[in-house]
Amino acid sequence: MKRKLSVVLAASLLSAACGYSEEEWQAQLDKYGQLDSRFKQEQSEHAATRAALEDAKQRVAALEAKLQSMGVDLDQLNKQLEAEGAEKARLSASLDETTRALQEYKARAAQLERIKQRFELLRQKLQKLTTLGLKVSIRRNRMVISLPGDVLFASGKDKLRKEGVEVLDQVAQVIRNDSTLSKRFFQVAGHTDDVALKGGPFKDNWGLSAMRARQVLVYLVSPTDAKGGGGGLDPTRLHAAGYGETDPIEANDTDEHRQANRRVELVLMPDVSEMLDLKELL
Repeated sequence: MKRKLSVVLAASLLSAACGYSEEEWQAQLDKYGQLDSRFKQEQSEHAATRAALEDAKQRVAALEAKLQSMGVDLDQLNKQLEAEGAEKARLSASLDETTRALQEYKARAAQLERIKQRFELLRQKLQKLTTLGLKVSIRRNRMVISLPGDVLFASGKDKLRKEGVEVLDQVAQVIRNDSTLSKRFFQVAGHTDDVALKGGPFKDNWGLSAMRARQVLVYLVSPTDAKGGGGGLDPTRLHAAGYGETDPIEANDTDEHRQANRRVELVLMPDVSEMLDLKELL
């Protein structure tokens, strides 16, 4: 209380000596008080401004000390008050930017959650295929159904085996009977191991993988018949690609690994919003 009385008395004496009314002084002090109050409110809303608040408190203490000593330059005080207000405005702008960034982050987090739920739903739908011995995974940001090449085709051939046709029938049935899956785009991707072909109709592993992918695609888009032949999928939503030996999933160092690399993949093509790092979903 004594300190406040001293401040008021000092202000009165100084205002009388320098031609400033007590009301003008009080207006200046009120102006600073309002700025400080607003700043403290903003500081409480955002932890990042705490350090700036401590700095402002130190400046307030320095001003009070100058006032108490009665050696204050009024013009300099006004400049400091204006500078204080400008600093608080800058900090407020920084807080606004941080708040916008936080809102954007929350929106992005919500979007990621929706995408995660969408992919989880798709994976649950495709999980039925694991009962057939097929592997469903996310690879290079794409959901992949891996069809063992040795089940689909005989070694070095592109004619579908009976066992392969049965697998494709069940895969097509899962996709065809699901309204979500049937509207998605798929790539049929053929892959081989690194054992080089020597002559023959395919010339090389590129040719073999491409023709195997084509055979799978043709079957999947062929109309179903009374005997269940043909996948009956929309031909505008599938395309074929041959990767040869260039995209192995295992090192070609053992018979088991080479067998794993001989495969045809049914790749669920992502929407633009789904082109994210999705490995964490598994």
